[in-house]
Amino acid sequence: MSHTTIPLPGAADHPSVPPSAIVSLRGVSKVYGSEETRVVALDDVDVDFLQGRFTAIMGPSGSGKSTMLHVLAGLDTASSGRVEIEGTDLVGLSDDELTRLRRDRIGFVFQSFNLVPTLDARANILLPLKLAGRHPDQSWFEEVVATLGLQDRLSHRPSELSGGQQQRVAVARALVMRPAVIVADEPTGNLDSEASREVLALLRDAVDHLGQSVIMVTHDAASAAAADRTLVMRDGRIQADLDHPSVEALGTVGL
Repeated sequence: MSHTTIPLPGAADHPSVPPSAIVSLRGVSKVYGSEETRVVALDDVDVDFLQGRFTAIMGPSGSGKSTMLHVLAGLDTASSGRVEIEGTDLVGLSDDELTRLRRDRIGFVFQSFNLVPTLDARANILLPLKLAGRHPDQSWFEEVVATLGLQDRLSHRPSELSGGQQQRVAVARALVMRPAVIVADEPTGNLDSEASREVLALLRDAVDHLGQSVIMVTHDAASAAAADRTLVMRDGRIQADLDHPSVEALGTVGL
């Protein structure tokens, strides 16, 4: 599916998108309310998310980190600016086109696993393909299942799986579509420390061994330290852009 990129007023004031960027934001602002109730959640943000990288987004409550994730994933619309996924500008897409893009090119991993309780693990993993009317690539399915260690759990329903196993199924479901990018919104928020480490390892494996691109919002410095890069948000802007930061380094940026 291809779309014509629609130029926006002022777009020429911002640098062009580099070819290795899987997701790009140019001059993106998001404003809620007006006058006395006006809140600027994102303030003229320029950022590229590179292919094959694991990027974490951190920041205090109200910093704009979740808003940025929702805007770049097409779950919310920017008030101004340009948002591109694989060179496709989300501005100007119809609701149907945006739905298809989210379904086909974005994998979602949330705090709640959102598994269908009446379906076994195999059916849950394949559900996005079924909804899209597409046949699974069996070799890719088997590679994902093997990488996530789910071979002997495919016939189990969610109630028969541990929390960590359910999250593995959720990650596999996000991967099976071969998305351009996986977005993870606080994926360890409801898990204990051991299960959190497991989920971070799964996302790390998706990048290192399956060639995926991952963008994760987290409030936890230890989780962010598992990423290749961490963006620290404050007041709707990127305050720091850190390459392979340590937990200690993240503790010095004023979260």
